[in-house]
Amino acid sequence: MDSNRRRLYAALAAHDPRLDGVFFVGVTSTGIYCRPTCTVRTPKSTNCRFFSSAGAAEQEGFRPCLRCRPELAPGLPIDDSQRVARLIVQRLEEAALDERKGLDAIAGQFELSARQMRRLVREALGVSPMQLLRTRRLLLAKQLLTETRLRVADVSGAAGFSSVRRLNEDFRLRYRMPRARLRRTAAAQTAATGGGTSTLQLAYRPPYDWDGILAFLGARALKGVEWIGGDAYWRTVRLGGVQGWIRVTSAQGKNALRLEFAHSLTPALPALLNRVRALFDLNARPDLISTHLAGDVRLAGEVARNPGIRVPGAFEGFEIGLRAILGQQITVKGATTIAGRFVEAFGDPIVTPVAALHRLTPRASRVAAAGVGDIARLGIVAARARSLIALAEAQRSHALCLDGGAHQRPEETIERLVELPGIGAWTAQYIAMRALQWPDAFPKEDVVIRANLGGITAKEAEALSQPWRPWRSYAVMHVWRMAGQHASIRRPAGAGTRGGLRPLRVTGGRHDPG
Repeated sequence: MDSNRRRLYAALAAHDPRLDGVFFVGVTSTGIYCRPTCTVRTPKSTNCRFFSSAGAAEQEGFRPCLRCRPELAPGLPIDDSQRVARLIVQRLEEAALDERKGLDAIAGQFELSARQMRRLVREALGVSPMQLLRTRRLLLAKQLLTETRLRVADVSGAAGFSSVRRLNEDFRLRYRMPRARLRRTAAAQTAATGGGTSTLQLAYRPPYDWDGILAFLGARALKGVEWIGGDAYWRTVRLGGVQGWIRVTSAQGKNALRLEFAHSLTPALPALLNRVRALFDLNARPDLISTHLAGDVRLAGEVARNPGIRVPGAFEGFEIGLRAILGQQITVKGATTIAGRFVEAFGDPIVTPVAALHRLTPRASRVAAAGVGDIARLGIVAARARSLIALAEAQRSHALCLDGGAHQRPEETIERLVELPGIGAWTAQYIAMRALQWPDAFPKEDVVIRANLGGITAKEAEALSQPWRPWRSYAVMHVWRMAGQHASIRRPAGAGTRGGLRPLRVTGGRHDPG
């Protein structure tokens, strides 16, 4: 970081929100570290030390600022250069395991030794896996103590501490203050959300197209599982043996979303936060993405109109796979109707305070055990029913992992997807784009992409997309929004199967990507 001191100090002096979470600054005169957006008086350059992570700052003895609250800083996108390291950290965060056993088990999932894993994470993030994990546990506990009225024992467990005593000791040693100091602002939060839920802030780097992502998710919502109402996204959740519901809204006046969660989900909070961040693409770097894509004359206008566009991710990868297959050869509206029937038939019931939320996403094991006739009677053709069963079996047997935290490279997962019956290149790329959080997915067969780029072939679209790497998923979102006047475009027969196109209908210049 030292070679970039001048640039980083300029960003700190400007309180640049585009670099929030990209680096942290430790102030030697106070012993405190901050986000670059901190509103305190800018310290002298000679008193600043720059770090690539909160963990690296805390390892050097700095404690978090109580004003800018480093625990709220957005994460970083999972790019190819650091993909494995960041996935390892994500897996560690979500694993409720003994620390030593956890390291060995997770290293094995990535086909690494524990020593190789430690070296990889240290090279990428500046600290060891366990040092980074301990910092993130403390920061999560700090956020929960500040923003909620959860019992301290629940905070301790949710953040991954073995006991309240361990939490108290770490606060005193690392932060040099009692945890009770953080509860002064929590009463108003509790009053706003009620006794059965709590609300947390999830930050992003501006700009952010909240209306666009809400519209995209709303058009594809699984009836019973998801619902858009009152400018909010609602859904049911099942994680790690617990279940409940969440509500996500835009935090007015802040570069953040607000996540309201049922207290029944508290034991699975780290996993829940990671999945919500993935669903809403909160770790994106719009400054890098927009600058890169605006260099192409075909995209420059769209990027200028909407620099905050995001690629909607997935709360559950298997859910996106189901939705993509169910949407083959029909419109988004028709696919949504059929998906609702499927959820009603195969999703487990759940009781929530919201009438629209009454089903959980179908389990892969339940779909894999179904017969073709069980699915076909819902109005789903037999070939597609076989595709759904094959996908479910691959997920159930771990031959395929459709989560953003998958250790397989996206290209490998795509290859395995297209080997399944009824899954073609477009469906595989779409799943990679959303479920795997792959920023470089590109469904070259897509009808609207080809039409809005001038009626080109799939091969020509692939060649044209090369300058957009490694952000082709974001380019796809922009191209789908282009005002191409190509009315009534439909998929040809056989689209969506191996070598076919995607489920699509365009009417009056608007398109409906599946």
